[in-house]
Amino acid sequence: MAVLAACAVHAGRVTSDGGMDNAIVVRAARTWLAGGSPYDDPHFLYLPSAVLAAAPQALLPGAVLRVLVPCAVTVLLALAWGCALRLHRVPLRSRLAVLGLTGLAVGFAPFGHLVRLGNWTVTAAVALPLALLLASRGRWTAAGAVIGVAVALKPLLAPVVLLFLFAGRWRAVAATVLVPALASGTAALAMPDPAGFFTRTLPFLFHGDDGFVRLYEASPAAVLPRLGVPGVIAQGLATAGAGAGTLCAYLRWRRADPGPLRLAETGAGLMLSAFLVSRPSYDHYLLVALPLLLAGLPYAGSVARGAWFWVALVPQVPGLTWPWLESERRRAFKDAFTLCVLAATVARRAPAGGADPGDHSDSGGRVDSGDHSDAGRPPDPARAPAVP
Repeated sequence: MAVLAACAVHAGRVTSDGGMDNAIVVRAARTWLAGGSPYDDPHFLYLPSAVLAAAPQALLPGAVLRVLVPCAVTVLLALAWGCALRLHRVPLRSRLAVLGLTGLAVGFAPFGHLVRLGNWTVTAAVALPLALLLASRGRWTAAGAVIGVAVALKPLLAPVVLLFLFAGRWRAVAATVLVPALASGTAALAMPDPAGFFTRTLPFLFHGDDGFVRLYEASPAAVLPRLGVPGVIAQGLATAGAGAGTLCAYLRWRRADPGPLRLAETGAGLMLSAFLVSRPSYDHYLLVALPLLLAGLPYAGSVARGAWFWVALVPQVPGLTWPWLESERRRAFKDAFTLCVLAATVARRAPAGGADPGDHSDSGGRVDSGDHSDAGRPPDPARAPAVP
Protein backbone atom coordinates (compact mmCIF):
# COMPACT_ATOMS: atom_id res chain seq x y z
CA MET A 1 0.00 0.00 0.00
CA ALA A 2 2.85 2.38 0.80
CA VAL A 3 4.35 1.84 -2.66
CA LEU A 4 1.03 2.54 -4.38
CA ALA A 5 0.42 5.62 -2.25
CA ALA A 6 3.90 6.94 -3.08
CA CYS A 7 3.24 6.37 -6.77
CA ALA A 8 -0.04 8.31 -6.64
CA VAL A 9 1.39 11.16 -4.56
CA HIS A 10 4.39 11.52 -6.87
CA ALA A 11 2.08 11.66 -9.89
CA GLY A 12 0.00 14.36 -8.22
CA ARG A 13 3.12 16.45 -7.57
CA VAL A 14 4.55 16.28 -11.09
CA THR A 15 1.32 16.62 -13.09
CA SER A 16 -1.52 19.09 -13.36
CA ASP A 17 -5.22 18.59 -14.09
CA GLY A 18 -4.91 14.87 -13.36
CA GLY A 19 -2.38 14.05 -16.06
CA MET A 20 -1.81 15.08 -19.67
CA ASP A 21 -4.03 12.40 -21.24
CA ASN A 22 -6.88 12.81 -18.78
CA ALA A 23 -6.70 16.55 -19.40
CA ILE A 24 -7.45 15.93 -23.10
CA VAL A 25 -10.73 14.22 -22.23
CA VAL A 26 -11.62 16.81 -19.61
CA ARG A 27 -10.84 19.63 -22.02
CA ALA A 28 -13.12 18.00 -24.59
CA ALA A 29 -15.91 17.83 -22.01
CA ARG A 30 -15.41 21.49 -21.10
CA THR A 31 -15.53 22.42 -24.79
CA TRP A 32 -18.80 20.54 -25.13
CA LEU A 33 -20.28 22.19 -22.03
CA ALA A 34 -19.33 25.53 -23.57
CA GLY A 35 -21.22 24.66 -26.75
CA GLY A 36 -18.30 23.55 -28.93
CA SER A 37 -17.36 20.24 -30.52
CA PRO A 38 -15.04 17.98 -28.51
CA TYR A 39 -13.62 16.68 -31.80
CA ASP A 40 -12.03 20.04 -32.56
CA ASP A 41 -9.05 18.58 -30.68
CA PRO A 42 -7.49 15.91 -32.95
CA HIS A 43 -6.02 14.16 -29.92
CA PHE A 44 -9.45 13.39 -28.51
CA LEU A 45 -9.76 9.78 -29.69
CA TYR A 46 -12.83 8.66 -27.76
CA LEU A 47 -16.47 7.91 -28.52
CA PRO A 48 -19.07 10.60 -27.72
CA SER A 49 -20.12 8.70 -24.60
CA ALA A 50 -16.73 9.47 -23.07
CA VAL A 51 -17.54 13.18 -23.22
CA LEU A 52 -20.53 12.68 -20.94
CA ALA A 53 -18.48 10.45 -18.65
CA ALA A 54 -15.84 13.18 -18.33
CA ALA A 55 -18.36 15.95 -17.71
CA PRO A 56 -18.26 15.58 -13.88
CA GLN A 57 -14.49 16.06 -13.99
CA ALA A 58 -14.95 19.18 -16.12
CA LEU A 59 -16.83 20.77 -13.23
CA LEU A 60 -14.00 20.22 -10.76
CA PRO A 61 -11.04 22.58 -10.27
CA GLY A 62 -7.62 21.51 -11.46
CA ALA A 63 -6.26 21.29 -7.92
CA VAL A 64 -8.82 18.60 -7.08
CA LEU A 65 -8.16 16.62 -10.27
CA ARG A 66 -4.44 16.77 -9.59
CA VAL A 67 -5.00 14.66 -6.46
CA LEU A 68 -8.10 12.70 -7.40
CA VAL A 69 -7.10 11.26 -10.79
CA PRO A 70 -3.74 9.65 -9.85
CA CYS A 71 -5.38 8.07 -6.81
CA ALA A 72 -8.29 6.77 -8.90
CA VAL A 73 -5.97 5.33 -11.55
CA THR A 74 -3.83 3.61 -8.91
CA VAL A 75 -6.89 2.09 -7.22
CA LEU A 76 -8.24 0.84 -10.55
CA LEU A 77 -4.91 -0.77 -11.43
CA ALA A 78 -4.90 -2.52 -8.05
CA LEU A 79 -8.48 -3.66 -8.73
CA ALA A 80 -7.40 -4.98 -12.13
CA TRP A 81 -4.67 -7.03 -10.46
CA GLY A 82 -7.15 -8.32 -7.90
CA CYS A 83 -9.57 -9.46 -10.63
CA ALA A 84 -6.73 -11.19 -12.48
CA LEU A 85 -5.77 -13.02 -9.29
CA ARG A 86 -9.33 -14.15 -8.60
CA LEU A 87 -9.66 -15.35 -12.19
CA HIS A 88 -6.69 -17.63 -11.49
CA ARG A 89 -8.07 -18.49 -8.01
CA VAL A 90 -5.06 -16.97 -6.26
CA PRO A 91 -5.87 -15.65 -2.75
CA LEU A 92 -5.69 -11.87 -2.42
CA ARG A 93 -3.54 -12.20 0.70
CA SER A 94 -0.99 -14.50 -0.90
CA ARG A 95 2.64 -13.60 -1.50
CA LEU A 96 2.00 -13.51 -5.24
CA ALA A 97 -0.78 -10.97 -4.75
CA VAL A 98 1.39 -8.60 -2.71
CA LEU A 99 4.67 -9.05 -4.55
CA GLY A 100 3.04 -9.03 -7.96
CA LEU A 101 1.33 -5.68 -7.45
CA THR A 102 4.46 -4.23 -5.87
CA GLY A 103 6.53 -5.51 -8.76
CA LEU A 104 4.20 -3.93 -11.31
CA ALA A 105 4.31 -0.58 -9.49
CA VAL A 106 8.07 -0.55 -8.90
CA GLY A 107 9.52 -2.67 -11.69
CA PHE A 108 7.29 -1.97 -14.69
CA ALA A 109 7.69 1.54 -16.09
CA PRO A 110 4.31 1.71 -17.94
CA PHE A 111 2.55 1.43 -14.57
CA GLY A 112 3.99 4.76 -13.45
CA HIS A 113 3.45 6.26 -16.89
CA LEU A 114 -0.24 5.40 -16.80
CA VAL A 115 -0.69 6.89 -13.34
CA ARG A 116 1.08 10.12 -14.33
CA LEU A 117 -0.78 10.45 -17.63
CA GLY A 118 -4.18 9.61 -16.17
CA ASN A 119 -4.96 7.83 -19.42
CA TRP A 120 -8.34 6.14 -19.71
CA THR A 121 -6.59 2.94 -20.75
CA VAL A 122 -7.01 2.12 -17.07
CA THR A 123 -10.71 1.45 -17.72
CA ALA A 124 -9.73 -1.30 -20.18
CA ALA A 125 -7.07 -2.61 -17.80
CA VAL A 126 -9.67 -3.29 -15.12
CA ALA A 127 -12.55 -4.25 -17.43
CA LEU A 128 -10.80 -7.14 -19.19
CA PRO A 129 -9.89 -9.23 -16.11
CA LEU A 130 -13.25 -8.41 -14.54
CA ALA A 131 -15.08 -9.58 -17.67
CA LEU A 132 -13.02 -12.77 -17.87
CA LEU A 133 -13.66 -13.41 -14.18
CA LEU A 134 -17.40 -13.15 -14.83
CA ALA A 135 -17.11 -15.41 -17.87
CA SER A 136 -15.21 -18.01 -15.83
CA ARG A 137 -18.22 -18.14 -13.52
CA GLY A 138 -20.66 -18.58 -16.40
CA ARG A 139 -21.90 -14.98 -16.45
CA TRP A 140 -21.12 -14.33 -20.09
CA THR A 141 -23.76 -11.68 -20.73
CA ALA A 142 -22.52 -9.65 -17.76
CA ALA A 143 -18.99 -10.05 -19.12
CA GLY A 144 -20.13 -8.66 -22.46
CA ALA A 145 -21.79 -5.72 -20.72
CA VAL A 146 -18.56 -4.93 -18.85
CA ILE A 147 -16.59 -4.93 -22.11
CA GLY A 148 -19.32 -2.80 -23.71
CA VAL A 149 -19.07 -0.17 -20.96
CA ALA A 150 -15.29 -0.12 -21.32
CA VAL A 151 -15.58 0.34 -25.10
CA ALA A 152 -18.02 3.20 -24.53
CA LEU A 153 -15.36 4.92 -22.42
CA LYS A 154 -12.44 4.02 -24.70
CA PRO A 155 -12.73 1.62 -27.68
CA LEU A 156 -9.60 -0.30 -26.74
CA LEU A 157 -11.25 -3.62 -25.88
CA ALA A 158 -13.23 -4.01 -29.09
CA PRO A 159 -11.12 -7.06 -30.13
CA VAL A 160 -12.48 -8.99 -27.12
CA VAL A 161 -15.72 -9.49 -29.05
CA LEU A 162 -13.79 -12.18 -30.94
CA LEU A 163 -13.44 -14.14 -27.70
CA PHE A 164 -17.20 -14.16 -27.31
CA LEU A 165 -17.53 -15.27 -30.93
CA PHE A 166 -15.02 -18.08 -30.33
CA ALA A 167 -17.14 -19.21 -27.37
CA GLY A 168 -20.42 -18.87 -29.26
CA ARG A 169 -21.82 -16.54 -26.60
CA TRP A 170 -24.13 -14.45 -28.73
CA ARG A 171 -25.77 -12.56 -25.87
CA ALA A 172 -22.32 -11.45 -24.75
CA VAL A 173 -21.58 -10.33 -28.32
CA ALA A 174 -24.83 -8.37 -28.40
CA ALA A 175 -24.08 -6.70 -25.05
CA THR A 176 -20.56 -5.81 -26.17
CA VAL A 177 -21.90 -4.12 -29.31
CA LEU A 178 -25.17 -2.62 -28.11
CA VAL A 179 -23.96 -0.97 -24.89
CA PRO A 180 -21.40 1.37 -26.55
CA ALA A 181 -23.61 1.83 -29.62
CA LEU A 182 -26.58 3.01 -27.57
CA ALA A 183 -24.44 5.10 -25.20
CA SER A 184 -22.50 6.79 -27.99
CA GLY A 185 -25.55 7.22 -30.21
CA THR A 186 -27.42 8.95 -27.41
CA ALA A 187 -24.43 11.11 -26.52
CA ALA A 188 -23.82 12.04 -30.17
CA LEU A 189 -27.29 13.59 -30.37
CA ALA A 190 -26.14 16.11 -27.76
CA MET A 191 -23.02 17.04 -29.75
CA PRO A 192 -22.85 19.94 -32.21
CA ASP A 193 -20.94 17.55 -34.52
CA PRO A 194 -22.69 14.16 -34.05
CA ALA A 195 -20.55 12.40 -36.67
CA GLY A 196 -17.26 13.89 -35.44
CA PHE A 197 -15.88 10.53 -34.33
CA PHE A 198 -16.28 9.13 -37.83
CA THR A 199 -15.28 12.22 -39.81
CA ARG A 200 -12.32 13.33 -37.69
CA THR A 201 -11.15 10.67 -35.24
CA LEU A 202 -11.22 7.57 -37.44
CA PRO A 203 -9.18 9.20 -40.24
CA PHE A 204 -6.62 10.27 -37.64
CA LEU A 205 -6.44 6.74 -36.26
CA PHE A 206 -6.07 5.17 -39.69
CA HIS A 207 -3.40 7.54 -40.92
CA GLY A 208 -1.61 8.36 -37.66
CA ASP A 209 -0.28 11.56 -39.22
CA ASP A 210 0.68 13.30 -35.98
CA GLY A 211 4.48 13.60 -35.89
CA PHE A 212 4.64 14.08 -32.12
CA VAL A 213 2.38 11.11 -31.33
CA ARG A 214 4.26 8.85 -33.74
CA LEU A 215 7.45 9.18 -31.67
CA TYR A 216 5.79 7.36 -28.77
CA GLU A 217 3.94 4.63 -30.65
CA ALA A 218 5.05 1.04 -30.01
CA SER A 219 3.36 -0.58 -33.00
CA PRO A 220 5.79 -2.05 -35.58
CA ALA A 221 3.89 -0.03 -38.18
CA ALA A 222 5.17 3.13 -36.45
CA VAL A 223 8.59 1.95 -35.25
CA LEU A 224 9.91 0.18 -38.36
CA PRO A 225 9.71 3.28 -40.61
CA ARG A 226 11.95 5.06 -38.09
CA LEU A 227 14.54 2.36 -38.89
CA GLY A 228 14.26 2.93 -42.63
CA VAL A 229 11.63 0.31 -43.48
CA PRO A 230 9.10 1.59 -46.05
CA GLY A 231 5.77 2.39 -44.46
CA VAL A 232 3.79 0.00 -46.66
CA ILE A 233 6.05 -2.93 -45.75
CA ALA A 234 5.96 -2.00 -42.06
CA GLN A 235 2.17 -1.89 -42.10
CA GLY A 236 2.04 -5.20 -43.92
CA LEU A 237 4.33 -6.87 -41.39
CA ALA A 238 2.30 -5.49 -38.50
CA THR A 239 -0.95 -6.67 -40.09
CA ALA A 240 0.49 -10.13 -40.75
CA GLY A 241 1.67 -10.36 -37.14
CA ALA A 242 -1.74 -9.32 -35.85
CA GLY A 243 -3.45 -11.86 -38.07
CA ALA A 244 -1.13 -14.64 -36.94
CA GLY A 245 -1.65 -13.69 -33.30
CA THR A 246 -5.42 -13.72 -33.72
CA LEU A 247 -5.27 -17.17 -35.32
CA CYS A 248 -3.13 -18.42 -32.43
CA ALA A 249 -5.64 -16.99 -29.96
CA TYR A 250 -8.38 -18.93 -31.72
CA LEU A 251 -6.28 -22.11 -31.55
CA ARG A 252 -5.67 -21.43 -27.85
CA TRP A 253 -9.39 -21.29 -27.29
CA ARG A 254 -10.01 -24.44 -29.32
CA ARG A 255 -7.48 -26.32 -27.20
CA ALA A 256 -10.19 -26.26 -24.51
CA ASP A 257 -8.05 -27.45 -21.60
CA PRO A 258 -9.59 -26.94 -18.13
CA GLY A 259 -8.64 -24.03 -15.91
CA PRO A 260 -8.52 -20.25 -16.15
CA LEU A 261 -5.49 -20.09 -18.45
CA ARG A 262 -7.75 -20.65 -21.45
CA LEU A 263 -9.65 -17.41 -20.89
CA ALA A 264 -6.66 -15.38 -19.77
CA GLU A 265 -4.30 -16.36 -22.57
CA THR A 266 -6.94 -16.09 -25.28
CA GLY A 267 -7.97 -12.63 -24.12
CA ALA A 268 -4.39 -11.45 -23.71
CA GLY A 269 -3.44 -12.89 -27.09
CA LEU A 270 -6.24 -11.04 -28.84
CA MET A 271 -5.31 -7.73 -27.25
CA LEU A 272 -1.57 -8.04 -27.90
CA SER A 273 -2.32 -8.92 -31.52
CA ALA A 274 -4.46 -5.80 -31.83
CA PHE A 275 -1.73 -3.64 -30.33
CA LEU A 276 0.66 -4.84 -33.03
CA VAL A 277 -1.40 -3.15 -35.73
CA SER A 278 -3.39 -0.46 -33.92
CA ARG A 279 -2.52 3.20 -34.34
CA PRO A 280 -1.72 4.61 -31.90
CA SER A 281 -0.29 1.91 -29.62
CA TYR A 282 1.46 3.02 -26.42
CA ASP A 283 3.49 1.34 -23.71
CA HIS A 284 0.74 1.57 -21.10
CA TYR A 285 -1.53 -0.56 -23.32
CA LEU A 286 0.56 -3.49 -22.07
CA LEU A 287 -1.17 -3.19 -18.69
CA VAL A 288 -4.34 -4.51 -20.31
CA ALA A 289 -2.75 -7.92 -20.92
CA LEU A 290 0.18 -8.22 -18.52
CA PRO A 291 -1.70 -8.71 -15.20
CA LEU A 292 -3.70 -11.56 -16.75
CA LEU A 293 -0.51 -13.35 -17.79
CA LEU A 294 1.45 -12.62 -14.62
CA ALA A 295 -1.34 -13.84 -12.35
CA GLY A 296 -1.17 -17.22 -14.11
CA LEU A 297 2.31 -17.84 -12.70
CA PRO A 298 1.11 -20.59 -10.29
CA TYR A 299 0.05 -22.80 -13.21
CA ALA A 300 2.37 -25.19 -15.03
CA GLY A 301 2.51 -24.39 -18.71
CA SER A 302 1.46 -20.77 -18.29
CA VAL A 303 3.07 -18.05 -20.39
CA ALA A 304 4.58 -16.49 -17.26
CA ARG A 305 6.58 -19.68 -16.66
CA GLY A 306 8.54 -19.15 -19.89
CA ALA A 307 11.88 -17.34 -20.03
CA TRP A 308 10.85 -15.15 -22.96
CA PHE A 309 8.01 -13.66 -20.94
CA TRP A 310 10.57 -12.19 -18.54
CA VAL A 311 12.99 -11.24 -21.32
CA ALA A 312 10.20 -9.16 -22.88
CA LEU A 313 9.80 -7.18 -19.64
CA VAL A 314 13.49 -6.32 -19.14
CA PRO A 315 13.40 -3.08 -21.20
CA GLN A 316 10.57 -1.82 -19.00
CA VAL A 317 12.59 -1.86 -15.76
CA PRO A 318 12.65 1.77 -14.52
CA GLY A 319 16.08 3.35 -14.34
CA LEU A 320 17.71 0.80 -16.64
CA THR A 321 19.52 2.79 -19.35
CA TRP A 322 20.04 1.34 -22.80
CA PRO A 323 22.74 2.65 -25.20
CA TRP A 324 21.33 4.90 -27.96
CA LEU A 325 17.88 4.68 -26.38
CA GLU A 326 18.42 7.16 -23.56
CA SER A 327 16.17 9.78 -25.14
CA GLU A 328 12.55 9.72 -24.06
CA ARG A 329 11.56 9.98 -27.71
CA ARG A 330 13.37 6.73 -28.46
CA ARG A 331 11.74 4.64 -25.76
CA ALA A 332 9.24 3.47 -28.40
CA PHE A 333 11.91 1.04 -29.61
CA LYS A 334 12.00 -0.56 -26.15
CA ASP A 335 8.21 -0.63 -26.02
CA ALA A 336 8.03 -2.24 -29.46
CA PHE A 337 10.49 -4.93 -28.34
CA THR A 338 8.37 -5.73 -25.28
CA LEU A 339 5.14 -5.77 -27.29
CA CYS A 340 6.47 -7.95 -30.10
CA VAL A 341 8.27 -10.46 -27.87
CA LEU A 342 5.33 -10.72 -25.50
CA ALA A 343 2.87 -11.19 -28.37
CA ALA A 344 5.11 -13.82 -29.96
CA THR A 345 5.53 -15.63 -26.64
CA VAL A 346 1.77 -15.83 -26.07
CA ALA A 347 1.16 -16.87 -29.69
CA ARG A 348 3.89 -19.53 -29.69
CA ARG A 349 2.55 -21.27 -26.61
CA ALA A 350 -1.11 -20.99 -27.58
CA PRO A 351 -1.60 -23.93 -29.97
CA ALA A 352 0.38 -26.58 -28.06
CA GLY A 353 0.91 -25.31 -24.52
CA GLY A 354 2.66 -27.64 -22.15
CA ALA A 355 5.02 -26.99 -19.27
CA ASP A 356 8.52 -25.72 -19.71
CA PRO A 357 11.41 -28.16 -19.27
CA GLY A 358 12.44 -28.08 -15.65
CA ASP A 359 8.97 -27.17 -14.42
CA HIS A 360 8.54 -29.21 -11.27
CA SER A 361 5.17 -28.00 -10.04
CA ASP A 362 2.72 -30.57 -8.79
CA SER A 363 0.47 -32.61 -11.04
CA GLY A 364 -2.33 -30.12 -10.66
CA GLY A 365 -0.25 -27.43 -12.28
CA ARG A 366 -0.15 -25.28 -9.16
CA VAL A 367 2.71 -23.91 -7.12
CA ASP A 368 2.84 -22.39 -3.67
CA SER A 369 1.21 -18.97 -3.78
CA GLY A 370 1.94 -18.33 -0.14
CA ASP A 371 -1.52 -19.08 1.24
CA HIS A 372 -2.09 -22.47 2.88
CA SER A 373 -5.60 -21.84 4.16
CA ASP A 374 -6.98 -24.49 1.79
CA ALA A 375 -4.27 -27.05 2.48
CA GLY A 376 -5.64 -30.56 2.85
CA ARG A 377 -9.10 -29.58 1.67
CA PRO A 378 -10.72 -31.34 -1.30
CA PRO A 379 -11.17 -29.33 -4.50
CA ASP A 380 -14.29 -27.20 -4.58
CA PRO A 381 -16.29 -27.97 -7.75
CA ALA A 382 -17.96 -24.56 -7.52
CA ARG A 383 -14.62 -22.90 -8.20
CA ALA A 384 -14.09 -24.62 -11.55
CA PRO A 385 -14.33 -22.28 -14.54
CA ALA A 386 -17.66 -22.47 -16.32
CA VAL A 387 -16.45 -22.36 -19.92
CA PRO A 388 -17.44 -24.69 -22.72
